[in-house]
Amino acid sequence: MTSSSTVITIIFLLTLSLVHSADSLGGSATTISVSYGSSITICGIVAGQPSQRIQCWRDGQVFNVFSNISFESIAGGRGVFCGVRSGGSTLVCWNTISLLPKRLYYNETITLSSLVVGDTQICALTNLSHVSNVECWRDSNINFSNSFNSISSGFGFTCGVARNESYGIICFGTDIEQAKNIENQFLNFSMLNIFVGSGHACGVNTSGSVICRGDSRYIDVPDHSPFEFSALAVGENHTCALRKVNGSVVCWGGGGRIMSDYVVGVSFESIVAGLDFTCGLTSSNLSVICWGEGWVGNGSNLLGFGLPLRRILPGPCVRKFCDCGIYVESDTLCFGNGNICKPCDISSLSPPSLMPPMAGGGNESRNSSPSRPLRRGLLAFVIVGSVGGFAGICTIVYCMWNGVCFGNKRIHNSVQPTIAGSTHNAQFSNSSPVSRSSTIRRQASRAFRRQRSGTSSKHADREEEFTFADLALATNNFSQENKLGAGSFGVVYKGKLLDGREVAIKRGETNQKTRKFQEKESAFDSELAFLSRLHHKHLVRLVGYCEEREERLLVYEYMKNGALYDHLHDTKNVDKGCSLLNSWKMRLKISLDAARGIEYLHNYAVPPIIHRDIKSSNILLDANWVARVSDFGLSLLGPESNSEQRPTKAAGTVGYIDPEYYGLNVVTAKSDVYGLGVVLLELLTGKRAIFKSDNDNSGTPINLVDFAVPAIVSGDLAKILDKRVGPPEVNEAEAVELMAYTAIHCVNLEGRERPTMTDIVSNLERAVSICDDSHGSISSGQISIISE
Repeated sequence: MTSSSTVITIIFLLTLSLVHSADSLGGSATTISVSYGSSITICGIVAGQPSQRIQCWRDGQVFNVFSNISFESIAGGRGVFCGVRSGGSTLVCWNTISLLPKRLYYNETITLSSLVVGDTQICALTNLSHVSNVECWRDSNINFSNSFNSISSGFGFTCGVARNESYGIICFGTDIEQAKNIENQFLNFSMLNIFVGSGHACGVNTSGSVICRGDSRYIDVPDHSPFEFSALAVGENHTCALRKVNGSVVCWGGGGRIMSDYVVGVSFESIVAGLDFTCGLTSSNLSVICWGEGWVGNGSNLLGFGLPLRRILPGPCVRKFCDCGIYVESDTLCFGNGNICKPCDISSLSPPSLMPPMAGGGNESRNSSPSRPLRRGLLAFVIVGSVGGFAGICTIVYCMWNGVCFGNKRIHNSVQPTIAGSTHNAQFSNSSPVSRSSTIRRQASRAFRRQRSGTSSKHADREEEFTFADLALATNNFSQENKLGAGSFGVVYKGKLLDGREVAIKRGETNQKTRKFQEKESAFDSELAFLSRLHHKHLVRLVGYCEEREERLLVYEYMKNGALYDHLHDTKNVDKGCSLLNSWKMRLKISLDAARGIEYLHNYAVPPIIHRDIKSSNILLDANWVARVSDFGLSLLGPESNSEQRPTKAAGTVGYIDPEYYGLNVVTAKSDVYGLGVVLLELLTGKRAIFKSDNDNSGTPINLVDFAVPAIVSGDLAKILDKRVGPPEVNEAEAVELMAYTAIHCVNLEGRERPTMTDIVSNLERAVSICDDSHGSISSGQISIISE
């Protein structure tokens, strides 16, 4: 029970509590951060809100960064600040000039802790099987095999406390010379933590003394008692320490200027350092105050002024048991979303009254053993901890048995980050106008509650409302490499949300010419209204939307295998075997999937829906190669029967538009049947809806219907089949022939001569069955081609 390994584990737990409110120049993770460079930006995690969002101050203005995402810690450095999302799965950073977010890390299994930001590095510890390795971004990608208790970044280097019996300091970075210099100066000390500045670093050793090493001008530590200080903030040439007893702050260094031996007579919960100033979170009202020789507009007022930020959390809101109690009003500060743990009082294990005062330098070496009172305290902690551990196990078993441990988890529809702003730059604003699409969405859900098979009312209103900043982050600011294609009202990008979900994001065009006719906004409203109520295996699901100022975006589930069009007509799929679609069985299956999706729209949605733009580029394939119909920007609510209606003008894509609809401006469900017929011909021939007669695309344009129908009718189907797939086998030939005859009936010039979607599904189901059954035969049954 009193083994060395047990003692080391206990000391490590105490180390975590001591690091809780500390910061260095590089910005160790707390609930407040300082970014410096061209302008000073001070940020904090706001208390008492449904989500633990970030609010910042810069140049006298206050602005929200994310409104609907909870963060547990933030850190700042030169020109950047970063945040770790609650739970540790995601790391997001912002450039302080443009305020555009960038996600650097996402992993729900290997989470992050101890985030630090320096001049050239962003680093954090990863938690995997009780091993905390360091991972770095920005100028260098460093992954150590060493395990660390804590880390800190400064000017060109990062240092960490090794997680072993020596508690030694290991430093690394782009400034190798300075890193090794600091590392060597701490060679004879066992440290609980380390905080890095520019030319010096400070930390607390295992005896509770603050030790600074590096540039001799900044390391003259004031006399203090063991464990007198609970936190340190290290700047470019100064250090500030937070007293544990009353929360007051003493600063030293600064090259003999105003920071030297300066005492701040205010009680703080935590402190953070900039280059030549320090900020603290006051205990009285949880406001942020900054002071120091480099503080903006400082003049003769060393303490500066309180920033006009909201109340800031004194610590992360966590959903776990707090070993040393929770803050008063913790539930209110976290808005019911967790508790704020009090840092454990390390001095209770080694009372300062029983230990002699130590000078600022602190010469306690690694070979020095802890005092007798510390040993006794550790032994007592081991005994009490064992009893507590057993009780804790019993508690966990009880919680899991009764299902109460996780039953109170709050679920929000809107969990995405918010930057209130325009297209490219975040605006300094605390609120956003009420979205008109929210009203449309609610009205659509109420209007379409009465739905038949294939949908359920419990799914109503489940789409999320995102902000433009969230979707810009997900798509790397709508970069060209994330572009997937174009839809009915804009460009489609691949994106990855903060929670790791892969999505497709359609961004509406915003140029004035397009906006003048309001066609794109109409398409946005149409898709939002339709997809918010449609839930079917063969329809692409709407995840959410964004309507912010001039921006209109829709967020769909990501279809990993892209559009059917690309597999049929992209040059990289010309050779046989390049795509899974180069088999007749798969092409038959995809045609059936698409037909079932359209059948649902025509027969089971109430009222029925006419898609109006059925084409191969609107048939998408998911990770399992299941086909789904997409893009409802041109869709119309159909009448309760198959009667016709007259929209303002014909819409669709050349080659797929129903000739009857185009000529007479009359649309029915049979217009979708024509579009599907063209898609079936594409699957059969591998040719585009409109293609050139020559291989070099320089010949006369040919309509696929005019090319394929005569050959099928005359029995020459084999001549027009896609050569990439190869000749169909016996059973496949029968199935492909049935598909072909279904297709030519779909593309009849008159709508009344075309089959219904139910007939088409029936025929394609039979074709797939024949393909699966080598003994199947078309002659064994009758083809279902019924016109109306």
